[in-house]
Amino acid sequence: MKIIFTGGGTGGHFYPIIAISQEIRNIVKEQKLLEPKLYFLAPHPYSPGLLYDNGIEYKRVYAGKVRTYASPLNFFDKFKTFAGILKAMWTVFWIFPDVIVSKGGFGSFPVTVAARILRIPLIIHESDSAPGRANAWAGKFAQKIAVSYADAGQYFTHRDRVAWTGNPIREEIKHKAVEGGYEFLELESKRKTILVLGGSLGAKRINDAILDVLPDLLETYQIVHQTGKQHFDEVTKTAAFLVPEQEKQARYKAFPYLNDVAMRVSAGIADLIITRAGSTLFEVANWGVPAIVIPITDSNGDHQRKNAFAYARAGAGTVIEENNLTPTVLKQEITRILEDPSVVEAMQQGAGTFAKPEAARTIAEAVMSTILRHEK
Repeated sequence: MKIIFTGGGTGGHFYPIIAISQEIRNIVKEQKLLEPKLYFLAPHPYSPGLLYDNGIEYKRVYAGKVRTYASPLNFFDKFKTFAGILKAMWTVFWIFPDVIVSKGGFGSFPVTVAARILRIPLIIHESDSAPGRANAWAGKFAQKIAVSYADAGQYFTHRDRVAWTGNPIREEIKHKAVEGGYEFLELESKRKTILVLGGSLGAKRINDAILDVLPDLLETYQIVHQTGKQHFDEVTKTAAFLVPEQEKQARYKAFPYLNDVAMRVSAGIADLIITRAGSTLFEVANWGVPAIVIPITDSNGDHQRKNAFAYARAGAGTVIEENNLTPTVLKQEITRILEDPSVVEAMQQGAGTFAKPEAARTIAEAVMSTILRHEK
């Protein structure tokens, strides 16, 4: 049993692959099947440690980006993509998997071309409410199409192949830690906590907005802030200047990056999460925490804005668009949510409606059933 995974170069593409692979191994163990051989084909391994821990072998396949703006790199990347297709054809042919699972993104294109030419069953998963170019193309011949948002199904020609599964979440962060968070983060147990997530790379617009209201917020609340590695020094120095009082400084915990343990304990004490509108939304929904969602203005296909409003329609959070992200608006929304128990309860219920905790299992079962049919 051989399975190839492929996807673009972001955590939103990579981490769901890990979640699906974990569930595949669970199914294999439950049904006492032979251990599968798992491969990840992409331009970069993203997290070699996670691949190793989950028994996934990495093989490099080149891929060029197709930018929506004028750039000389577009010309050179055409050759990179062509070389990637040849490399993918060779690699996929010698592995000859039972199925290929694609998460989309530019890094997946050469491998899905190989799947098409070699007639290998293809399953794709789309994380956003509007598919990217790679998945929109692959959806024309994929045997099964899983989507995180119900609205995404309308963009695919073969709607009978589409299943609304939600977004796969790794076991390591699927459940928030219900104990030990205040001690771990050295925060007060009786003070409401705001968790700020800008993605693994951080989000400067969100960082700046938080700093603008930081002195006022720390009068009442405490904050755990994932700044992103490249913004950490600037944010912490600015925060120390804006809030010189040691008592208030103790209520603000900034981190360049939250690992799995830190993320779980932070989620466990959070009363409100401020986040972008990527795949993190499904983790927030699974944790059942009210949210303020700030989508990226110029995301590809405006998918972040569509994601954010789909989340808000479920009642799980509220949306502040970047052009409305003023200190006054942000502070008012934070206060409106945290000081009204009925709003908090409604958002918690909305998060429960939006969350699909069995997404990884559902997709893994589809992968296994495709393999069994392919072997007959």
